Parts: sequence; C-alpha cells; structure tokens
Amino acid sequence: MDRESFREKSYWLSSSEYSPNLPLEGDLSVDVAIVGGGFTGLSAAYHLKTAEPGLNVALLESQVVGFGASGRNGGFSVTLFGLTMSVTALRFGKAKAKEAHLYMEQAVDTTRDLIAELGIDCDYEHPGILRVATSPNYEKRIRQDIEFAVALGIEGIEWLAKDQVQAQVSSPLYLGAWWEPRCGILNPAKLSWGWKDVLESLGVQIFDYSPVIEIMRNSRSNHLKTPNGNVYADKVILATNAYSHLIPQIKWKQIPVWTHIVLTDPLTEEQLAQIGWQNRQGIEDARKLIHYYRLTADNRLLMGGRDVTLSYGANMDKDLNNDIFAGLEKDVVDTFPSLRDVTFTHRWGGPTSATLDMAPAIGYVGDKRMVYSLGYVGHGVSMAHLNGRLISDLILEQQTPITDVFFVNRRTIPLPPDPFRRLIAGAICGYMRLEDRLNDPKITRKV
Repeated sequence: MDRESFREKSYWLSSSEYSPNLPLEGDLSVDVAIVGGGFTGLSAAYHLKTAEPGLNVALLESQVVGFGASGRNGGFSVTLFGLTMSVTALRFGKAKAKEAHLYMEQAVDTTRDLIAELGIDCDYEHPGILRVATSPNYEKRIRQDIEFAVALGIEGIEWLAKDQVQAQVSSPLYLGAWWEPRCGILNPAKLSWGWKDVLESLGVQIFDYSPVIEIMRNSRSNHLKTPNGNVYADKVILATNAYSHLIPQIKWKQIPVWTHIVLTDPLTEEQLAQIGWQNRQGIEDARKLIHYYRLTADNRLLMGGRDVTLSYGANMDKDLNNDIFAGLEKDVVDTFPSLRDVTFTHRWGGPTSATLDMAPAIGYVGDKRMVYSLGYVGHGVSMAHLNGRLISDLILEQQTPITDVFFVNRRTIPLPPDPFRRLIAGAICGYMRLEDRLNDPKITRKV
C-alpha cells in the first residue's frame, strides 16, 4: 500500500501537510461508528462529541481523511441545493424550495462560523458569488430565477446589469449576473485535515486505510468488518455520499458522477489587472452542466465543470478525462482572452453523488441505529457541515429545528441496477448537454 498515493488525486491534496493514521487492527467497541472521512462524517463526529463528550466515537476512512469529494472539489461553500431553486420547487413544491434555500443559508453560515471558532487554517474567504449570464437565454433564466426567489420571500440576491458585473470581473461573455454575498471559498483538503486535528483533540478515534468491507446487524449491535479488524457499534453513520452504491443497504439511492477541474500557474499582477477580478468572488454560469471558477489563495485560476463522467458498477477510477480537461482549458481562454498564454499545472476529477431527482437525502437504515447521508449533487461543502449537525441530532434521538427538514427520511426514487442505472444517468446527462448547446453554443463547442 502506497501511503502517499492520495496526493495525486488533486492539487489540494498535494499541497498540504498530512500524516495518515494507522489502519484499524483488532476489535473495537464504540457508541458510534462513522463510515467515511469527508465533511459529513467529520462534522457529525464533532457535533456528537460536543453534545455528549463521554461518547466513544470512531471514524473509519477507506483511504485518508478528505480523500473523496471533500479533498477534490472546487472549494465553494454555497447556498445551492440540488440543481436550482426552481427545479427544487418543481419536484417538492415552493414551500420546500424556500425551506431548502434557508437551510443552505444556515449551512454556509455554519461552515464559516465553525472554521472561525475552531481556528481551522483553510484559506477561508467570504467574497460572495456571481452566477453569470453568458447568453441572452441564460440572462432570461437567471432573471426569472431571481424573480422566483424574491416571490418566495428570499432576500440577499440581486441582479447586476452588464456594466455592473463587468466592473467586478471583466469578460466578453458576461451579460449580467446573479449576485449573492453569502458564499465562501476555501482549500478543502486543509479544511478536512484541520477537522481531523480538532476531532482527535476531542478524543475521536480516526483510522485511515480502513475500508468497511461488510456490515452485519443484529438486535444488540452493528458489526463493521475491515480488512484487519472489527468495530462493534451501538449506532452507525454512513457518511459515504458518492461511495454509497458500494454499501448494499443503500446502494440503490444514488449514482456517482465525476466532475473535473483544471488549475493554472499563479496569475501575475498584470494578468489579474487585465481580468479586473475586484473582490475574488466565486463564479458560476447558468448552464445545466455548469462551469465554476475562482482564485486560490496564491491567485491560481481554478475552473471546473463543463461536462461529467459516469462509471459502471463499482468502478471509482474515473478522475481523468482528457477531453473535458482540454475543453475547460479552452473555456478559460474563451472567458478571459488575456489568459491565452497561461500555463495549466494541474488537472483532476472527483466523484459527486446524484440521486435520480437531483436532491440530497438523509435517513435511517432499517431503524434509528443507522443513518445515511448522500446526494449532494456537487454542492456539499456547506451542506455537509450542517448535515453533520443534523445527523448528530438523529443519532442522539433529539428533535431539533433542523431534523424536521423535508429531505430527512424522504422517499427517494430508486435507481435500477447496472446497466440500466448507467443508461438512465447517461440519458439525463445527454439531455442537459443538449440544452446547454441550444442555450449557449459558443461556450460548449467542441475543442
């Protein structure tokens, strides 16, 4: 086992210090076992230990803490739930669409406040987000989305006209933008590993390289088997998100979908001045398969999105897609022509979790001794942190304001087994690609 191979998975994972913990050896009995060392599991462990310090909590990670989506995403802490507010309303109704957005506002605030209170060094900034219109059709869509949000009574979102957004960030593609100040950007690997330090100081046992290969249950306890040990737990949290299809008890609830990212050398002062990125906002566009981009702490330009990759069966090795990487590099130059000579230094991908109706789900598995969480659809940085608090409440069997949100114990639409699962997901992605080509052909043309 190469204990350093995780560093190849993303720029974030390669650029920070981390010493993996030893894997589980032998038998262990705990009050709560957490499967998965991403933001959901880390946050749940924290909230369990702060609510009841005497609890014996163990976290099992198949690779290293932050290895999955939590160490490979774009580092956006945003209010987006599922795809868009209007899509959520179409699936669940207007009242629940508003409830989802308010939950996500709380999620962004919770993430920001926890980082500050615990002193986690993760290059956190809170510059807000621009959702830019890159075609007349997208301008119409964004304006309608803002009107819809206002009609629901949601505040803090406004339209910026073309000259206003160009004064913030200069691109020939921008016709206007949704402006929302509630957004953070951060280094997700540093956040994951900062969480590890916090949890260990509270007495949480963390085991890297300890995949759970079997889950057995009886009326007294839950038995989690790893390659070199066993955990017997009163209660279990399945914080597995995109890896949930590998767990028989919940495998039909979601499918992993890979998003891809490219990263430049640090931009020079001259390059930054030509772009005029005044306030370092996070930026997304209005496509179904969005572009998302931002500046890192050392002023590298990160751009992700454009298209996605699907897997078949248990295959979780879909990080690299050279066609999408090449397209993203072209899109950087289309968006900012002054960067035509920029050097790209890193390319990577990571799995996100998608339910069939593109909305997250939390719930019990069989009874209240086991809780799962999945379906973040690529917007999990903030959601995972508040979901961790929610899951802690469920495990402690406490009814709180957040445990009553509609996506707790909701009925998910089951996905069929492969190959039908992949065919359905492929058809949905194909529809989204077609809609994007029709609405903004210049940004989606082939390389």
